[in-house]
Order: sequence, then C-alpha cells, then structure tokens
Amino acid sequence: MTLDEIIPYLPHFQAILNTCAALLLATGYYYIKNNNRKAHQKCMITALLISTVFMISYLTYHAEVGYTPFTGQGIIRPFYFTLLASHVILAAIIVPMVLTTAYFAIIGNFDKHPRFARWTLPLWFYVSVSGVLIYILGFHVYSPEI
Repeated sequence: MTLDEIIPYLPHFQAILNTCAALLLATGYYYIKNNNRKAHQKCMITALLISTVFMISYLTYHAEVGYTPFTGQGIIRPFYFTLLASHVILAAIIVPMVLTTAYFAIIGNFDKHPRFARWTLPLWFYVSVSGVLIYILGFHVYSPEI
C-alpha cells in the first residue's frame, strides 16, 4: 500500500487509538487506586506508546490532507469549534505534562509522580475522549467532502 492509499483510513485508525488510550488510562487509574502498581505501569506505558503512534499518524494525515473543513451548520458549529479549541489547546499542553509525569515514574520519584499525575491523567483522558468525539462529529455525523 502507498501512503495515498493509507491516508483515507488514518482518521478511523486515530479514533481507535484514542479510544484505546482512554480505556488504558481509565484502567491504569483503577489499578493504581487498587494498589496494583505493575498493572498500572503496563497500562500507562501502553497508553503512552499508543498516543505516540496516534501523534505520528495525526501529523502524517494533516501533512498530506491539510485542513479538513467541518460541514455542520447551526448550533452545532459553536459547540464543535469550542470542543475542538479546548482539545487542541489541551493536546499541546498535555505532551510535556505526560512526559514529565512519566519521567518522575521512571526515575522512581513517587513523591512528584502522583502530584503531577493528578493533573495529567484527567487532561490526557479528556484529550483522548474529545478526540473521538471530534472524529465522530467531523467524519460521521457531518462528513467532509474530501
């Protein structure tokens, strides 16, 4: 397959990745709350890897396709663009937060790790879930003309 053949499938792939990341984040949170550090670690590392694959896919898609217009009209437009703006802003903010939180876990600083994770986890979860909602609205409810 060529890149041109793969590009149309990337938004769907990205939604799957975001869904998996959100589920892993929720599961990882469950595990740490139940004192299962090993399972928590596996979930969080996998969520980080999946989010990295997502970012590569996302950047590839937008480098090839560019801007994808939102075709929804009426009251949905301000809702969609507010959701999109919050998603984009928090997605940019969350990258260094995730890396910092992971760094503290890797070096074994379990004083700072949970303090950072308290903020990182809900924002990362929001970015993952809002990404799926943006995908549903932009590619299924209001399909673009690509």
